[in-house]
Amino acid sequence: MRTVIAGGHGQIALRLERLLAGRGDEVAGIIRKPEQAAALREAGAEPVVLDLEAASVDELAEVLRDADAVVFAAGAGPGSGVARKETVDRDAAVLLADAAERAGVRRYLMVSSMGADSDPRPGTDDTFAAYLKAKGAADAAVRHRTALDWTVLRPGLLTTDPGTGRVRLAASTGYGSVTRDDVAAVLAELLDTPSTAGLTLELIGGHTPVPVAVKDVAGN
Repeated sequence: MRTVIAGGHGQIALRLERLLAGRGDEVAGIIRKPEQAAALREAGAEPVVLDLEAASVDELAEVLRDADAVVFAAGAGPGSGVARKETVDRDAAVLLADAAERAGVRRYLMVSSMGADSDPRPGTDDTFAAYLKAKGAADAAVRHRTALDWTVLRPGLLTTDPGTGRVRLAASTGYGSVTRDDVAAVLAELLDTPSTAGLTLELIGGHTPVPVAVKDVAGN
């Protein structure tokens, strides 16, 4: 399998690249800065330098040629303002969907966020509220596409703790935290489980082994 990951230098993306490369898959990561390339090579991924805020659909579609799946794991990051939540977290995800359709790549995994469909909790700061709104809009833009076999994954609060390999994965899990290691493991398992297409899933830490958790939701 060849997978292209948008946001290839992100913390989840690098973990996923290591997993996929480690099992013998081909994996490419789209990055904005050339100096990020070394980290991708170390993870076993092919770095592709392309600014998703400036690229055209045709330019991105060329990168996706011969891919079996794409993963949107890009994000403007915690230090960015409201405007880049829209241009990266929303618009770049839509651009990837457009390019996947043009390149004929059906499988699309979206790394979203818990709460993306709901009103922000009281006290949520404006920037994070804008982030949730942008993620919700991106999810909606992908989920109506019949040319894509999409799965939207909405992790809870992300941590850098070591992965446990055990999670709770469901349409609704309630709020909780999950390690980035376990998010990457779930994404890898979703890539192997095409019957999860059409599902929007929340993810937090839990007690079910990742392969079993994905198998349990497949086709539901």
